[in-house]
Amino acid sequence: MNVIETPLKGLLLITPRAFGDARGFFLETYQAERYAEAGIEVAFVQDNHSRSSRGVLRGLHYQVAKPQGKLVMVTRGAVFDVAVDIRKDSQTFGRWHGVELSDANHMQLFVPPGFAHGFCVLSETADFHYKCTEYYAPETERTIIWNDPDIGINWPIATPSLSTKDSTAPRLRDVPPEDLF
Repeated sequence: MNVIETPLKGLLLITPRAFGDARGFFLETYQAERYAEAGIEVAFVQDNHSRSSRGVLRGLHYQVAKPQGKLVMVTRGAVFDVAVDIRKDSQTFGRWHGVELSDANHMQLFVPPGFAHGFCVLSETADFHYKCTEYYAPETERTIIWNDPDIGINWPIATPSLSTKDSTAPRLRDVPPEDLF
């Protein structure tokens, strides 16, 4: 597997080794020892799967009381995946990194706790899978508005389909300090 460090400390882009031929392919999407050697020494406690249509944007989400680390990947279709550093003492606070994840490139993104996360769907449909280091705790979930001009994410979509929660979220500068890391 190939692991690339992004400009945001702790945010890792991973490409598992795929074995394929004319019949299809095989790849390990997670193997604890190998991922620990790459610096991802966490215990995953929950796996999630979401399906979304073209133009859907989900995020930017995070949990405050039980922050989640996530290992994310796409098994059908393609998404533009984004992580925003919301660690108050980080030199890259408020900066974002985005990458296209797809069923064709098999790439994964490890998003450590302390980041807000979101994605938008580029294909007709996308199946998005992610492993989490903490259980989902809706009472501690927070959202930052997807198009915050202070963050300046260059989304590849102008008018996404959003949930009410995502369309009415605050800007990063309006998030209470106790809701950041």
